[in-house]
Amino acid sequence: MLDKLLTEVQQVITAMQANMAFSFKIIAALWIIHIINKITQYNLNNLGIRTRRLDGLPGIIFSPILHGDFNHLFFNTVPLFVLMDLVLMDGTVVFYNVSLAIIILSGFLVWSLGQRGIHIGASSLIMGYFGYLLAKAYFQVTGTSIILAAVCLYYFGGLIFSIFPGAKKNISWEGHIFGLLSGIFVAYYQMNISKISAWLQGFLV
Repeated sequence: MLDKLLTEVQQVITAMQANMAFSFKIIAALWIIHIINKITQYNLNNLGIRTRRLDGLPGIIFSPILHGDFNHLFFNTVPLFVLMDLVLMDGTVVFYNVSLAIIILSGFLVWSLGQRGIHIGASSLIMGYFGYLLAKAYFQVTGTSIILAAVCLYYFGGLIFSIFPGAKKNISWEGHIFGLLSGIFVAYYQMNISKISAWLQGFLV
C-alpha cells in the first residue's frame, strides 16, 4: 500500500515537472499582456465583464487574461501556475476543455448575477481549477485524484474564504464563488460523460 502511494506521488511529481514548460508559457503570456495593458494605461480592462450589458459579453473570454495592476497579477500567478500544472495531469485536451468550460460558465454567471462594474482577473479560473480538482477526487476516486486534491487543500485551502462577500475590498467574490461552482460542475459532468461513454462501449461490444 505504502509502496503504491509513493509510486503515485512520484508519478505526480514527474508529470508536474513535465507540464511546467507549458504552464510557464501561459503565465508568461499573461505577464506580456499585462505589460501591454499597463503601457495603454489599462485601457484593455474595458474588455472585462460588464454585467448585464451586451457589450460586456465578450468580457467572458477576455476577463481571465486582464488584471487591475501588477500586484493583482502577481498574487494570481503562483496558484494559477500550480493548479494549471495539476489539471494538465489529464492531458492537454482535457485541460483545454476544462479551462474553456470554467471560463464560459463562471463568466456568464458573473455577467448575469455579479455586482455592477467591470470584472477582471484570473481568480475565477483559479477557483474553477480548485473546485474541479477537489470535486474530481470525490466523483472519480483514484490515488492520483486524491493526491492532487490533497495538494490543493494543503497549499491553497485558504482560497475557500475568498468566496464570501466582503472578504477583501475591490475583489469580485462573485467570480470566486461562480468559478468554484463551475469547476465542481465540470468535474461532475465529466464523470457522467465518462460513465455514459463506458456504458456505450460495453453495449456496442
